[in-house]
Amino acid sequence: MKNIKIRYLFNSGFSIETPNHQLVFDYWKGPLKIGDKSILVFSSHGHPDHFNPEILKWRNANPYIKYIFSDDISAGSLDDSIYFMPPNKEIEIGDVKIKTLGSTDLGVSFLVSADGISIFHAGDLNWWYWWDDTPEEIRTMEQTFKNEIHKLRDVKIDVAFFPVDPRLKHNYSLGGEYFIKEIKPEIFIPMHFGEDYRAIKAFADKVKEYPAKLIEITAKGQEIYI
Repeated sequence: MKNIKIRYLFNSGFSIETPNHQLVFDYWKGPLKIGDKSILVFSSHGHPDHFNPEILKWRNANPYIKYIFSDDISAGSLDDSIYFMPPNKEIEIGDVKIKTLGSTDLGVSFLVSADGISIFHAGDLNWWYWWDDTPEEIRTMEQTFKNEIHKLRDVKIDVAFFPVDPRLKHNYSLGGEYFIKEIKPEIFIPMHFGEDYRAIKAFADKVKEYPAKLIEITAKGQEIYI
């Protein structure tokens, strides 16, 4: 794996440039340059911190752009540049392979293969263990989360983007730790933490002995080269 540039935009938003493609996931806000590579724009669901309708205007800068949206998203006027995907569906756009998994909130998560790089973006797939959940809600969430994660057990993932959300308080690391231990991605990049970079530092310390290289996000616009 080489010649990969990743730019952290905000929250769950990332731009990933491979030798031949630019992949943009869950853009909400933040500086982003639309280049002249093949551009695929992914939105995992319609929550406003994951889907900003302004992305549809990017076609003015690159008319060949393609959009891959969860099928819960309403995108206004439609054309053949937009693909809507439910969970557990596979498509190919050129030489890019895309598979959706489910979520433990709204929408889908994405498994994408481009230029020989396997990328997983979890969207809002996480072990959402809130402090005021009922015992039944806790059991249901755990089982639903693990069922989705186990679908990836035989998949080699080079780069994983996964929620580490401090709003869950002491349970903030639960989903990320489980994902790393079960799936063993080569690189793990936390997301969905807003601007609480302290939580990412704490998570990095917690998983430093785990089988993945963790990229510590420290600022909007941070660039990562692999």
